[in-house]
Amino acid sequence: MTRQKISSQHIFGYQKFILYPENYKSENANGKVSMKLPEIVGKGYGTFWRWKGRYRVCKGSRASKKSKTSALWYITNMMKYPDANTLVIRKTFRTLKDSCFTELKWAIHRLGIDAFWDVKESPLEMTYKPTGQKIYFRGLDDPLKVTSITVKTGCLCWMWIEEAYEISSEDDFNMLDESIRGAVPEGSGLFKQITLTLNPWNEHHWIKKRFFDNPDGETLAMTTNYMCNEWLDTADLKVFETMKKQNPRRYQVAGLGDWGIVDGLVYENWEEKLFDIGEVKKISGVKTVFGLDFGYTNDPSVLFCGFVDQASKTIWVFDEMYKPGMSNEAIADEVQRMGYMKEKITADSAEPKSIDRLRELGLKGIRKARKGKDSINNGIDFLQNYHIVIHPRCENFIIEISNYTWDTDSKTGRKLNKPIDDFNHLMDAMRYAVEDMAKGSAFSFE
Repeated sequence: MTRQKISSQHIFGYQKFILYPENYKSENANGKVSMKLPEIVGKGYGTFWRWKGRYRVCKGSRASKKSKTSALWYITNMMKYPDANTLVIRKTFRTLKDSCFTELKWAIHRLGIDAFWDVKESPLEMTYKPTGQKIYFRGLDDPLKVTSITVKTGCLCWMWIEEAYEISSEDDFNMLDESIRGAVPEGSGLFKQITLTLNPWNEHHWIKKRFFDNPDGETLAMTTNYMCNEWLDTADLKVFETMKKQNPRRYQVAGLGDWGIVDGLVYENWEEKLFDIGEVKKISGVKTVFGLDFGYTNDPSVLFCGFVDQASKTIWVFDEMYKPGMSNEAIADEVQRMGYMKEKITADSAEPKSIDRLRELGLKGIRKARKGKDSINNGIDFLQNYHIVIHPRCENFIIEISNYTWDTDSKTGRKLNKPIDDFNHLMDAMRYAVEDMAKGSAFSFE
């Protein structure tokens, strides 16, 4: 296979690449494809783009371009270094297709080089045609597949861990770190590097201590936010301005990219643990429970899926739905895809029309949660008596429960006897799901 020739020159802190494909027909008479990356990538990531140390860690707000910039970097530099191969990681494999895989396809298209890449969904993989270099996709839910990768061309030298906040164990990261091993080809100019991109939900995360509090010479730790994204329109910016006014706590994290300060958790009776769903089903007396909370334009509609063993006071969280902007039809389709169409589902009673519509769409077991005084606190009291075991694939549940705190009086700073109105979509759905097991019938969970 003939390799595509690439030349480059340094411009404005990025690279200008001129591609000379052997079998590419361009409108240009000389057959060149010229790309000025500053015009494609935009501002705010010059140091990120040039960094060649072992670790490149970028925490940022939503819409800060961190994922899209990473995708552009990998596609561009795979073409620049003909011996490079990349491994893309998320905590669970099933989330890769709709996140990193989609971002990398976007980058290929934005660079106008679709003809040079073979993009496959089964298995999830991308191949640079002129050289045979590959981008592999793996989830930590199958660690053997992570550590057993062998490459045919060049070496495995780069790794991108997207939503790195999901990697709750530093030992899991160390295992990934060790998988980028072996010498790079002499004279290739290659370097080994791991990139972590994340939303910084919790200041107690090991990533903060390791990379931000004590960085070494091999580490770039940086923070970006939506204000460096010059492609946001007025409507996009209005979302952040509204968040700044109405929910300043979330704005600090989701808007400015600051570390989330977590104090006064509502639930401390939980652990993340891999468990066999089939084995839990076999436990005598265990019950399956489902709770649905409706979202709006920007808020997600969520489905909580759990097992409850009242004898051992244990709740196992085994699955979740978490998607914004869903119509009732989309909710029904997703619940059907997940295989829970025939289950008894307790839904937010504030949406009676949506509940009726979902019943018409086939969710025959759906019903509304009961209302009553102090329903939220009563539900929390009930759940605090249980040990909550969370399957690692329930990433959004883990984010919510590790950020769901008691509210604070803005004047005195004292904790209030009510939770914050944030990180509560799956928390509410969990309460709906267990209402029949909670003592008393005069209240429900709103």
